[in-house]
Amino acid sequence: MKRLLISLFLMGEMLITTALPFSCIAGEKGREVVLMLQPGPDNPRNSEGDFITLNDGRILFVYSHYTGSSSSDHATAYLAGRFSSDNGKSWDIGDHLVLENEGKMNVMSVSLLRLNNGEIALFYLRKNSVTDCIPMVRISRDEARSWSEPVCCIQDREGYFVLNNHRVIQLKSGRLLMAVAYHGNNIPGRKNRLGSAWSYYSDDNGKNWKPGLEAANPDSMMVQEPGVVELKDGKILMWMRTNSGFQYQAYSTDGGVSWSAAQKSNIPSPLSPAAIDRIPQTGDLLLVWNNAVNANPATKGKRTPLTVAISKDEGRTWGKTRNLEEDPDGWYCYTAVHFAGSYLLLGYCAGSQRKNTHLSETDLRRIKLSNLYRSN
Repeated sequence: MKRLLISLFLMGEMLITTALPFSCIAGEKGREVVLMLQPGPDNPRNSEGDFITLNDGRILFVYSHYTGSSSSDHATAYLAGRFSSDNGKSWDIGDHLVLENEGKMNVMSVSLLRLNNGEIALFYLRKNSVTDCIPMVRISRDEARSWSEPVCCIQDREGYFVLNNHRVIQLKSGRLLMAVAYHGNNIPGRKNRLGSAWSYYSDDNGKNWKPGLEAANPDSMMVQEPGVVELKDGKILMWMRTNSGFQYQAYSTDGGVSWSAAQKSNIPSPLSPAAIDRIPQTGDLLLVWNNAVNANPATKGKRTPLTVAISKDEGRTWGKTRNLEEDPDGWYCYTAVHFAGSYLLLGYCAGSQRKNTHLSETDLRRIKLSNLYRSN
């Protein structure tokens, strides 16, 4: 066993219409980039992180820190962290080791979750090969000072499973739920990239995991990088990126065990992940994605702009649509959402298409929640 110590302590239906108004809030007071994790020597990429607020008030952001010369998804990486002691306004200058690379390729794609029992769960992908990538979880009982032995979250089959960053949730019932995309060569009649959306769940705080059922894909779309959110009526919404020009969606009425067939939503999107989270201060849903409706022809199919919208009716309609980033050269994706008092913290890849640094840089942005609700 490798004991892990963090030395940081030493310091329904969806409706969205093309007629929705939107505005860019770049440069507005209350919206600021607070940290830019840029690539450098022996560090070609920093990406796919997540936040957690500790009991002492500090916020920890953990992300995939790549080493060597390659920024490929399969290149060498470990998990690094930064702390903020002022509600996300400023962050540590240097990185701190959270988890050394325990995979034959890397460890990456972080989800952090405060469990109902007060413990902290750290989810990540352990990637050994292009046919062996499995979500793992470790538990901290001392506010991220140390972590338990890893638990494999998928034990019923082998293969390449993608669990995005900031993707695991705990339901009101206490169940832990994750949605994964399975990319297996042993799926009859399917190409490896097509993928399929599955759910896995745990009813004992991550000690044991059970497989849910696959969400049927009658349109034979490329189904990738799903996420889940619990709705107020107890249903679970799963969304997923596709090559159709829209996000797809499915619903579960049994806590993520089974799913309705995936169908096209009215959320226009390139082949890029979206994020949906509940705003605890208002109870509304927040959508963060690449709004293809408002993209100009030069950016069609690209991961720009980066847009937010709010739903007051559990995702049936979306309003207050605003662009956070709209540089046509930008590449914005793999978002982590965190609510800190009256602020929203966003972590996301913010690379350049021209410089071929698409996933190499991660930015942290701090936004006043009131700005999101301002009239357009």
